[in-house]
Amino acid sequence: MPACLFPHTLSCHRVDLCSFLFSFTHSLIYLRSLVHKLLGQNTRSVIASRPLFADAADEINDVDEPAPEDFIVNIGDIDEPEFEDDSVSAPAWEELNERISAMRIKHRRSENDTGSPEYQVAGMTERISYLTEHLKEHPKDFSTRRGLVALVNKRRRLLNYLFKEDVQRYQELVASLGIRHRAPSKIQTKVEKYGRFPGPKPNKYKNKQITKTNA
Repeated sequence: MPACLFPHTLSCHRVDLCSFLFSFTHSLIYLRSLVHKLLGQNTRSVIASRPLFADAADEINDVDEPAPEDFIVNIGDIDEPEFEDDSVSAPAWEELNERISAMRIKHRRSENDTGSPEYQVAGMTERISYLTEHLKEHPKDFSTRRGLVALVNKRRRLLNYLFKEDVQRYQELVASLGIRHRAPSKIQTKVEKYGRFPGPKPNKYKNKQITKTNA
């Protein structure tokens, strides 16, 4: 009886053939893994490392050789050279603070002095010079410019106070720090300030003349 009359029988044979091939491949994979386990780790390492066209005698000799030992290096076994990097310098703000403290110590009046005009002006002068150099590199830093102007005005007021208290101390401080400061002048009276100018001309009002004639 031809198979075309019964198509379901042909499909059954195809399913059996596929299942047989699937089981056969799985069995081959299992046998391959079993062989690798029997040969051991040494054989696998030798086979992986031997050349492509090696002889059978060389392969047998390589199997008998022991595997190379692994060298474990702990921390501290190898001495690392110590590099001293002298190019790394201190930050700019740290150097500025050191210069400010040195200037304050130089111009203070005593060891416990922390608020005299000389002490304050010396620190402000160092800060002003630092901010001036900063603004030369960054001319659009307007917030720093505003702080610099406020600092200069505060130093000017302290110098004016010191000039009123003691002129000699004021001159010594200005000369040692190299500050350009104009000393405040004496407050003049109105006569002293405007006495060298001619006085105003008398005003003649018409209404006053009319009242005199009427009287």
